[in-house]
Amino acid sequence: MRIDAHLDLAMNALDGRDLTLSLEALRARDPVNGQTAAVTLPELRASGVQVCLGTLFALPRTPGSPHGYVDHAGARAQALAQLAVYRRWEDAGLVRVLTSRAGVAAHLQDDHAPLGVVLLMEGADPVRGADDLPFWAERGVRLIGPAWGRTRYAGGTDAPGPLTEAGRELVTAMRELGLTLDASHLDDAAFWDAAELGVGMIASHANARALVPGNRHLSDEMARAVAQAGGVIGLVYLNRFLRPLPEGSLERVPLAELAAHARHYADLVGWEHVGLGSDLDGGFGAEKAPGGVTRHREIWRLLDELPEAARAGVAGGNWARWLSTRL
Repeated sequence: MRIDAHLDLAMNALDGRDLTLSLEALRARDPVNGQTAAVTLPELRASGVQVCLGTLFALPRTPGSPHGYVDHAGARAQALAQLAVYRRWEDAGLVRVLTSRAGVAAHLQDDHAPLGVVLLMEGADPVRGADDLPFWAERGVRLIGPAWGRTRYAGGTDAPGPLTEAGRELVTAMRELGLTLDASHLDDAAFWDAAELGVGMIASHANARALVPGNRHLSDEMARAVAQAGGVIGLVYLNRFLRPLPEGSLERVPLAELAAHARHYADLVGWEHVGLGSDLDGGFGAEKAPGGVTRHREIWRLLDELPEAARAGVAGGNWARWLSTRL
């Protein structure tokens, strides 16, 4: 069983990548410059992935992304366009959007099923407010990360701050609707605000701050809180999240160093709370993946660096348990 808890599939499609192609065919005509693609739908099938958390990721305007959103309307438009991509793929039989525990469990028993996609909103700015959550839930969103950088709802990566008043209302409404909070990207203050509100929590793609400093990564206390909430933590494959490196570095970090993050988490909370959230093609190309990983099907080489008894759980069993009992 293989599950990847973080893939920006629709974002890549709207960047002009035809993810219905083989990886070789996409690379031959890739419209995204400077980032060698590692993920397509056929590649994920070859990789053995049965389920992924597929994101709705609205990109804010920054110096590096001048066409990003500047307000709620722009963020919402991006997320709706990405939602439409998943629905087109589903209509074509290329994916199956999964919205319930029972649906995930049944999907995992279907050897002939297409890729199962559980929708994760990464950064909550597409949501107008707490009263808008039912709109997104009805359309299949099951997890929300309130922040990426700073949003209207929370402090995030390199943008310290707590939940705003709107953020507290949002997280409370998520709890009431049974939606899960993705703690990846949340600043510490916002994380602890959310934890106090009692919402279900995971971290789809977050490595250990004990090994790489910065608020993008989970502190030991945060990792324990995710586990105490019954959540799973996904390991992310970007090189500078494996060891401290400058942004833009092309250093190929050995998979053994990603395994060190896995072992650190396992020592804190047990192997049953460790999974994968590769984030491949999530704004970086295969050049910045660990050594030995040039395409998605190679991410499983990490398992060779882990204790044999932990491998099945990390590969997907732990996410499968969470998805089929807590989604």
